[in-house]
Amino acid sequence: MIYRLVHELAADGIDVAVACRVLRVSRSGFYEWRGRAPSARQVADDQLTVTITEVHSASRGTYGAPRVHAELRLGLGLACGRKRVARLMRTAGLAGVCARRKHRRAGPAPAVHDDLVQRRFVADAPDRLWVTDITEHPTAEGKVYCAAVLDVFSRVVVGWSIADHMRSELVVDALEMARWRRRPAAGAVVHSDRGSQFRSRKFVHALNRHQLTGSMGRVGAAGDNAAMESFFALLQKNVLDRRHWATRQELRIAIVTWIERTYHRRRRQDALGRLTPIEYETIMPTLAAQAA
Repeated sequence: MIYRLVHELAADGIDVAVACRVLRVSRSGFYEWRGRAPSARQVADDQLTVTITEVHSASRGTYGAPRVHAELRLGLGLACGRKRVARLMRTAGLAGVCARRKHRRAGPAPAVHDDLVQRRFVADAPDRLWVTDITEHPTAEGKVYCAAVLDVFSRVVVGWSIADHMRSELVVDALEMARWRRRPAAGAVVHSDRGSQFRSRKFVHALNRHQLTGSMGRVGAAGDNAAMESFFALLQKNVLDRRHWATRQELRIAIVTWIERTYHRRRRQDALGRLTPIEYETIMPTLAAQAA
């Protein structure tokens, strides 16, 4: 099912490497599914992943990569590198339990951009105004975090990234996917809240590198990013809260499948004249050209 989804995304123009990275599957595995014989390295990784999963399960999901690596080498006598174990655990969606750090309560985070939107979530053409945010949801293995970039004009999700962390790479990957798919003109606005990920140097640098204009709402004002809040409410209702999720990978696939198959192509929206986002984006520029 995962590789079939990668194949469908590739048919829609999304690079195989990008789809595999976001869905946390290997490209070699995808091409094997396509009919290519697996390499000896891939076969060895698959066998080691099975053993890693057994060790992780025996620890009741508490062991991280260092302890799993120690158990493999000292307990089972398997020769393998620690970085390799960490890589395979990330691919399999396995993680250990870490002690929570205590954080001091801080004041309102300073904005690195002015609010250029002022709650006016309208655009007269594609890729003029994007909005972005992060949502999270628990699974039996731990939380899944999803960053999305939404085009206000058509409500198309132009970029997304799903991971088991909330580091700045999460939002940068979503932005990079959006830019790669759409190639917006210089000056396009990217609006967000004041989350630390969107104030990070990596995200600000990505905006500047692609000549995009940052915009930020106020602290604690959900209405300042209402377009993204509305999308995530749909995601919550139609996917996240529909069942209990056993694994991160299971939820990751469900999110991507709903966005690309259902939300974009089947869900009709009142704000778009009862059209789907893909229909609206296809029809409206044609109508505008005819009117001109």
